[in-house]
Amino acid sequence: MTASRTDEIRSTCPYCGVGCGVLLRPDAHGGLSVRGDPDHPANHARLCSKGLALAETVGLSHRLTAPQIEKQSSTWDEALSLVARRFSETIAEHGPDSVAFYVSGQLLTEDYYIANKLMKGFIGSANIDTNSRLCMASTVAGHKRAFGTDTVPQTYEDLEEADLVVLVGSNLAWCHPVLYQRLIHARKRRGTKLVVIDPRRTATCDDADLHLAIAPGADVPLFNRLLAVLHDRGLADKAFLRNTQGYEDALAAARQDDPAVTGLSELQIAQFCDLWASTEKVVTVFSQGVNQSTSGADKVNAILNCHLATGRIGKRGCGPLSVTGQPNAMGGREVGGLANMLACHMDIENPRHRRAVGDFWSAPTMPAHAGLKAVDMFRAVGQGQIKALWIIHTNPAVSMPDAASVRAAIASCPFTVVSDITDATDTARLADVLLPASAWGEKEGTVTNSDRTISRQRAALPAPEGTRPDWAILAEVGRRMGWETEFDYGSAAEIFREYAALSGIAGEFGLDFDISGLSGLSDLDYADLAPTRWPVCRAKQGGRFFSDGRFFHTDHKARFVPVSYRRPAAKTGPRYPFRLNTGRVRDQWHTMTRTGLSPRLSAHLAEPFIEIHPHDADRLNIGPAGLVRVESPIGQAILRARITDTVQCGQVFAPMHWTGETAPAARIDDLIAPACDPVSGQPESKASVVRLEPFAAKWYGFAVSADPMQPSCDYWARVPSRMGFRAELAGTSDIADWEAEALRLFGLKDASVSSIIDPARGIARIALFKGGRLQAALFVAATPVAVARDYLATLPEYAGSDVLSGRVPVDVPDPGPNLCACFGVGVNTIVDAIQTQHLYSVDAIGAALLAGTNCGSCRPEIAALIQMRRPQEAAE
Repeated sequence: MTASRTDEIRSTCPYCGVGCGVLLRPDAHGGLSVRGDPDHPANHARLCSKGLALAETVGLSHRLTAPQIEKQSSTWDEALSLVARRFSETIAEHGPDSVAFYVSGQLLTEDYYIANKLMKGFIGSANIDTNSRLCMASTVAGHKRAFGTDTVPQTYEDLEEADLVVLVGSNLAWCHPVLYQRLIHARKRRGTKLVVIDPRRTATCDDADLHLAIAPGADVPLFNRLLAVLHDRGLADKAFLRNTQGYEDALAAARQDDPAVTGLSELQIAQFCDLWASTEKVVTVFSQGVNQSTSGADKVNAILNCHLATGRIGKRGCGPLSVTGQPNAMGGREVGGLANMLACHMDIENPRHRRAVGDFWSAPTMPAHAGLKAVDMFRAVGQGQIKALWIIHTNPAVSMPDAASVRAAIASCPFTVVSDITDATDTARLADVLLPASAWGEKEGTVTNSDRTISRQRAALPAPEGTRPDWAILAEVGRRMGWETEFDYGSAAEIFREYAALSGIAGEFGLDFDISGLSGLSDLDYADLAPTRWPVCRAKQGGRFFSDGRFFHTDHKARFVPVSYRRPAAKTGPRYPFRLNTGRVRDQWHTMTRTGLSPRLSAHLAEPFIEIHPHDADRLNIGPAGLVRVESPIGQAILRARITDTVQCGQVFAPMHWTGETAPAARIDDLIAPACDPVSGQPESKASVVRLEPFAAKWYGFAVSADPMQPSCDYWARVPSRMGFRAELAGTSDIADWEAEALRLFGLKDASVSSIIDPARGIARIALFKGGRLQAALFVAATPVAVARDYLATLPEYAGSDVLSGRVPVDVPDPGPNLCACFGVGVNTIVDAIQTQHLYSVDAIGAALLAGTNCGSCRPEIAALIQMRRPQEAAE
């Protein structure tokens, strides 16, 4: 590997499942510089906007640094003794299935392993599940049905070797930008064709040869039609089919489906089938649009059926590739972090596997059946069946479907423990005991990315005094519960060696996950471990699976799974006429506990929103930037309207990031019903039904402040800005004294006030000063406030006497809303370059301004600006 600078530390990014390598350089003041690792095989130096902004998310201002019991600081000894005692007492009185762990893809593999060992091997329950259940459980189920194990056949290199890449339910440009740039560079080099199957027109569609705006949930009939076409054209690989079972049954089921339910025209379906059938090197990439469905496992198997039928699997540039949402979703799957699995891809309901794992661990008991999956787990908490709950590095109070009921369930649990790096989450606020964990950048361990590459995560910063690694917290509780020898670990390296040795047993059973070749690593070897794709054993080293036609069922044959179309669980109708799709935005991550600390990442889309087609907005009298009340059968939210034809009529889209800490009226999972796939247990997060109406606000506001503000109105959304904080506000109650309200909002009782107030027009503009320096400003109007938000968010840097105008002074540069988060380039800067420098291509903009030259996720928006402003003669 190329040497990094001597003061740089190799680690991995803590965001999505791409698993990018990063080089970290501490600054000796608690901060870091971050750049992409040119030698990491996942990213080759590229980073997305989130990865580039990692340095803005470290620090101690938001950290939990001492255990808390009932919101009061305690010692570690007190807290851990209480946790061990309460779990032991609950088990003794009510049995092992009365307790549960809910863990996270944010955990390192070593943490995950200890949590799984403690729950399944020693507590004796399988009630450990993970937020990866919300992410990739349908893929796990589909893989196991087809292959016999949860095996990802392909590698990232296949994206660069394929002649056709089909993206299904994946906005790769925004959700996995580094992989997307690898694909786009290959497309330029070799002319790779790109098909995107997604109900929305996303940023990913801008480079597509074909966008299929499929009806929500209708992927199965589309791939069933493809399977029938492949057979009818004689493209089934007869030699490969000898390594499979069930082809005729799957084909018969496929012929029964009506492709009209896809909402696509016969011409579009024919174009897709022709392209797939005529291209040998096809990679089908699928993600949350496939998984987060009540038919998610069937969707996965519909895709796998087509690759199995043609033998297009496990070959260079040829096969299915699941891309995961979290940095260690794969590692969690490998250690048995799901309630229906054992470590190393062994099966909990297989007596031989259970006995082998139990013997290896010297476990006193092993559960004979699967535990409660995520939705059922929190339902059991609410019903009083789970009486002690431990939540680790995740925020289910806002990320689970029917989140309001989940919050109520956690609040009602007799004993809840939360391990996290902060107490400022919706979930942490419900805990009886809070345990301060070490954060990314402070801990040692491994993660596994979407193409089975194991990478080291290394500490570059000292962990704050009072925090501990998760494996150490779990192991200490295990010791205090009576298993001193079995949980006597001294390092992450020691845990990794044990885990790797256990995988050798899986290998002896003929399973895929075997890294026993790493079980003899010394501490120094572990410290220096380079990115390594599993398996690592005598039989196989890395590479692809299944090109030899051997699978992991007992007869070594793959299984075709007959699948048929099932509508989404919720039905649209007169009361709830809209289908709600949910997902991510470009620069935020999950519930924003990390990315929400970065002003740069918050500048692109600073507020929760809902995308509505112009025809629907017009019919409902919803204007641009108006607020919308969104109601489902189980909850409601208030969101800002974004009127756009990127969604189809009758469909709406909203992001899932905002929480009670950032926008309490916009918690989108309060709207999502807990309907799950019957095979995988994964909730359907992309097909709920809702109704919309304008939110009848009496006033709208925009606020900036150097210090945190405390809104108390019907709607507010707050994010950090370069100089402090910014917030959108709206309310239904009259405010009699706006100056007094501003003093309360900003907590500046003694500030001097400058204001312009016109009650007749519903206008109030108030600036608060201390020592002659601007501290905060509030702008209120009877309609959505029209001010220069991105300029005001830089205050008090440019504060002058004209601040109340809300406009940019003529002598101050106005870059406009941030478009390129990687390099902080605003819309106005790009428009000026287009118009004054006559830059009419995205590459030309990149050469002049750097915008779009890193992760590339802003390139579609740059292209749209160029299209809007390009003179006709230049366009021609």
